[in-house]
Amino acid sequence: MKLIDFDGLFDEKLAVYMEENKEKYTEQQWEDVIPRLYKKFGDTYVAKVKCTPKEYYAKMTDAELTETLLAHLASDVPVPEFLCGEMESRGNAEMLLPLLDSDDAQTVSYAVNMLLSERKAYEKYFTMLQEGKLPEDVLDDVVDVLKADADFVCDRALELYRKGEATEYVLEILSRLKEKRSDEAYRILLNEFLQAEEKTPMRASYLAAYGDERALPVLLERIADETIGFVEFQELKYAIEALGGEYDEPRDFSWDSQYIAVEEAGAKALKTDEPKS
Repeated sequence: MKLIDFDGLFDEKLAVYMEENKEKYTEQQWEDVIPRLYKKFGDTYVAKVKCTPKEYYAKMTDAELTETLLAHLASDVPVPEFLCGEMESRGNAEMLLPLLDSDDAQTVSYAVNMLLSERKAYEKYFTMLQEGKLPEDVLDDVVDVLKADADFVCDRALELYRKGEATEYVLEILSRLKEKRSDEAYRILLNEFLQAEEKTPMRASYLAAYGDERALPVLLERIADETIGFVEFQELKYAIEALGGEYDEPRDFSWDSQYIAVEEAGAKALKTDEPKS
């Protein structure tokens, strides 16, 4: 099928507009202007297709939209936001769910980001986490969806934990529980923190997100250990403060490589920002 490169057409128009208005906006202002121009382009008549980009996709059937998306992903022609916007606006999960079974990670990623909180997709999402075959960024998107609906998926998440599957992802989901918070969920998050070793900063963040102040004594005991590094200290301090506690003891991290790197980066940034005489 012949694909329309709407993004390419927009780039051509944008290049002309930027040349004509190069003195009108700063580089930072252009970052705000360009997305607005792109959105406006969606309602602009394009002679090549005798309609606007939005109208072009609105005329397609569900099957045609899916076929067009797959064709874009299989080619060098960028996927226009107008195509994805039309697919999302129809709210037809049955059009998108089959894409989750694709062997192509990019196709799965597009499906996840268009389905979002469509609960019909959740079981497939958990299967993805169990298998762990997809790229990390795709699985992170899946977890973001599930943790936003953590109460609904709580039982399924606990089931995975008991099997010892997708543990880190499950902990992140459990940490966002609200109505279905339980002693079991709290004990899981606490025990995983106690056994965390190099994962201590992340596990501390889960306790902070869960919001149970019973974890404060354990966090305070851990932060008092002067052998911990700067990054771990910072995350522990954040968790303690998030739970209503405080820790203000002075600490020296001049020995820690991560602290040194942060300090050097800060000094370099300050030097770059210094006014030139």
